[in-house]
Amino acid sequence: MEDIPSFARLIEAIRPWLPHVVIVGGWAHRLHRLHPLANALPYQPLRTRDVDLAFSPHAPLAGDLKQALSQAGFREELSGESIPPVTHYALGEEEYGFYAEFLTVLKGDGLRRGGQRDLTLAKAGITAQKLRYLEVLLIAPWSIRLTSKTDVPTNQPIDLLVPNAVSFMIQKFLIHSRRDVHKRAQDLLYIHDTLQLFGASLESLRTVWEDEVRPNMSARTVTTAMRIAKELFENVTDVIRESSRIPPDRTLQPEDIRAASQYGLAEVFNSI
Repeated sequence: MEDIPSFARLIEAIRPWLPHVVIVGGWAHRLHRLHPLANALPYQPLRTRDVDLAFSPHAPLAGDLKQALSQAGFREELSGESIPPVTHYALGEEEYGFYAEFLTVLKGDGLRRGGQRDLTLAKAGITAQKLRYLEVLLIAPWSIRLTSKTDVPTNQPIDLLVPNAVSFMIQKFLIHSRRDVHKRAQDLLYIHDTLQLFGASLESLRTVWEDEVRPNMSARTVTTAMRIAKELFENVTDVIRESSRIPPDRTLQPEDIRAASQYGLAEVFNSI
């Protein structure tokens, strides 16, 4: 795929900071295929042109990430009225090129003491956007090793952190109402495909949920996530219909997405 060299360049640029950064979003889903529990699937993972890099506000990020990205050919693109502004780190000049974005955890009401919006964080020379429920993705992340023989080849082995598959799905539930229609459909397909990818290891995912993820979530957030998970796949909806039309390399039926996802989630969470 044409974006793999760009991803490899990004990873090499930020190699010193990788122990403190979790790759989330669509690239995490792609990297899940390299996990030992993953099944081999006959279709391509969903593609995304951006790489989301998450870290805790308390992560010991030192040095100058901005300079490392600049030396690798990435340029800053600023947007919004936040101080500091939301920042993308883009590679190439194309309108639909490759870019990276840093994310961190939003706590409280998103306001500073003076009433100003508190939606970004400056650290190690870069700016991260604060997002609600991002902390779920930082619970018990999995380590994925890239080598010269993986789909993303590297000259030297590199260990990346990605959300475990359970946290990946939980966060999709929690942000569902905040997303636009297309993103909601895409997220439901991510959930469906994640359950297929780990279909032979649903019991292992249940252990991850019960032993690692749920104990690190508040009871209120757990209740909210489980309610949303149940509602999303109770019936075939317009969002599920839209999700069935997204993949270019396979034919999906809305009812199949609904039924398979409902079954898989019940196996993992044991309470849906």
